[in-house]
Amino acid sequence: MNKFVLPLIAGLGASVTIGLLLYFEATFSNATLIMAPFGATAVLVFGLPKSPLAQPKNVILGHLITAFIGVFFVQFIGVSHIDLAIATGLGVSAMLLTKTTHPPAGANPLLIMMAGQSWLFLVTPVLIGTVIIVLMGKIMQMFQDRFVVKC
Repeated sequence: MNKFVLPLIAGLGASVTIGLLLYFEATFSNATLIMAPFGATAVLVFGLPKSPLAQPKNVILGHLITAFIGVFFVQFIGVSHIDLAIATGLGVSAMLLTKTTHPPAGANPLLIMMAGQSWLFLVTPVLIGTVIIVLMGKIMQMFQDRFVVKC
């Protein structure tokens, strides 16, 4: 039975969390709480919660570090083809050096630089969004541990 239950709970957790972020974003019209890499983050947090790549430190800091690099390039260096490539590589290196590797965050420099985001992007959606995803992941994990394992 767990063969079907666990994937369904993971999908439910991802749906509810992304839906919650979208609801809050619509409710607070000047707050961006969603970005494309969060879809891939949801796969790890809800589908593979025990993975080192899905741990809170990796999710939050991995996204923050790579987002910082993207905004830094927008603000101080530029956004050319070579800048996009260098920023992405720096993001990968920074996550590995800080032991905060989170593969979905590797897309952040590209996304942020191509959209020309500002420093506020680090707070919303990056920080607030990742904290909500991590909290929802922990809630779903407690639910799974308490009820599904007993099935």
